Amino acid sequence: MTSQTLHHFSPEQLAQRNAEFGLTEHWYTDDELDALEASDPLAAARIAQRQAKIARIRQQAATGDIIPVTAEGLADIMTEIRAILLRDGGDIELISFTDTSVRVRLKGACAGCPNAMLDLKNVVETLIRRTYPQIKEIQNTY
Repeated sequence: MTSQTLHHFSPEQLAQRNAEFGLTEHWYTDDELDALEASDPLAAARIAQRQAKIARIRQQAATGDIIPVTAEGLADIMTEIRAILLRDGGDIELISFTDTSVRVRLKGACAGCPNAMLDLKNVVETLIRRTYPQIKEIQNTY
């Protein structure tokens, strides 16, 4: 198997891409999200999460408040990720990192699991990018 590179688009790139496809970006108000939650709670949660993420990225870009990537910070995040993966017999090891990329090794039950790429994206990427939005690439090293 080869490791897969994950690419993340900035909010501006997503807006440009949506415009090219004729899609308009609608920013939902709290009242609209509450109404949507009554009929489709999953969609409302996804929209709220996406809007919060875009707002955080815009704020950090505007103020320049980007936390530098450190070994100690990543170790704290790895502890949180490890606790999640250990529930299913998996584990994770931090291999290396730069200012924009992180290399990890999924171990234990995650090593041969068909859902390993989903865990990489939904757990590892989400938790790392929550603290370090400047990370553009997260790779699993086999």
